[in-house]
Amino acid sequence: MQGSARTNGFVGLANEIDPSGWQLRIQHAGRADKQALHVHDLKNLPRTDLVTELKCVEGWSQVMHFGGVRFLDFLTRFRLGTRSGQAPDPQTRPQDLYRYAYLATPDEDYYVGLDMASALHPQTVLCDTMNWQPLTREHGAPLRLYLAVKYGYKSLKRIGLIRFQDVRPPDYWGDQGYDWYAGH
Repeated sequence: MQGSARTNGFVGLANEIDPSGWQLRIQHAGRADKQALHVHDLKNLPRTDLVTELKCVEGWSQVMHFGGVRFLDFLTRFRLGTRSGQAPDPQTRPQDLYRYAYLATPDEDYYVGLDMASALHPQTVLCDTMNWQPLTREHGAPLRLYLAVKYGYKSLKRIGLIRFQDVRPPDYWGDQGYDWYAGH
């Protein structure tokens, strides 16, 4: 249950948030267009549920349930992550994809950089539930990222910004000497 889920990592979560006023800002490097989405914009997308082992670089792990929307489905629905503004098609138009995604908390105090292959992995999910309960503030409400193939420090809590770019973005823990890719 969520009450027993670990809550380490509070950078970028200091401020209270009103889910009804929360916005997810979207940017594409080199393009002037900017977009803002709300929680209700994600409600009609296909849902996915993962029961998986969250692994921490500190050496602990915990079996968890994450529920939400696959990142690829999100990009496809809103035509994000491509230079052309079309839905991503990694199989037939890989050159249209930006190389990286940068995700940050609303205040940008915590941020992660992802290569596009990791972002599009079928087990990369924008989550609004954890252990079958709505996310709490400590776990990143109203929306967090979960990557089953990465250590927990890449699973950004409380996403406020997603930017697509071709230059490798900074990464909070990568900037402090940890592995930028963080695969396990």
